[in-house]
Amino acid sequence: MRTGALLLLSLMFLSAQTKQERGRQIINDTLAALGGQRFLAMEDRVETGRAYSFYREQLSGLSRATIYTRYRKPSDPRATGELLSDERQSFGKNEGSGAVLFAGGQGHEITFRGARPVAADRLERYRDTTLHNIFYILRVRLGEPGLIIEYRGAEIVDNLPVYSVDITDADNRTVTVYIHQSSKLPARQIYYRRDPETRERREELTIFGKYRDVGGGVQWPYDVERLRDGERLFQMYADSVEVNTKPPGSLFELPSGIRVLKQMK
Repeated sequence: MRTGALLLLSLMFLSAQTKQERGRQIINDTLAALGGQRFLAMEDRVETGRAYSFYREQLSGLSRATIYTRYRKPSDPRATGELLSDERQSFGKNEGSGAVLFAGGQGHEITFRGARPVAADRLERYRDTTLHNIFYILRVRLGEPGLIIEYRGAEIVDNLPVYSVDITDADNRTVTVYIHQSSKLPARQIYYRRDPETRERREELTIFGKYRDVGGGVQWPYDVERLRDGERLFQMYADSVEVNTKPPGSLFELPSGIRVLKQMK
């Protein structure tokens, strides 16, 4: 009986190892498809296009959007869940008229009235969304201590043959990524979070499409759609995406002398 139990445990261990090895191989193939070392060397990105927001499946907003992203170096020693990107979201034809800035662990909405700190739950949601994002994981988090990558299986999703892979960090955050079997590029991702008020489990789904070379062999999706519990929240159709343009650091800082307003509730 004892020998049989040990054999069963050994087989379970080998099976788990195989799933992790297979998952790691799929993710390595995906990284290569996105540009490999050129993707990893991406220091910044500028996405410009049309952004749509929805409320209960009804269009609630449409604007021209420009999203600036830059990556920072990790601390030493490396910390789990450390946020290593800054982002500026500008909406409308006149970028100077307003923006949302997430930088240095803080978030502000900038208007002609001043800079208002975003609500704590919005800032936490941004942080959670970024840490679960497959492109952020591939660019920043693959070397993070305690990161586990595990193959789930082959599936057909929206008539596409995909491999599904779970990525779990040391703080038990898990995102399931669906990788197109032929292109090796991410087709969608799903993760779950607890609503801070109701404590209900919410499904956060993002769908990626229309990949293009954005410079030097780096592939990036031009179409992104986000849904929560099956309802559309946001869509962006990019007209252009550029990498390593070295935008000025001032884009990721509050303007000098700007009035800081009371935090949003």
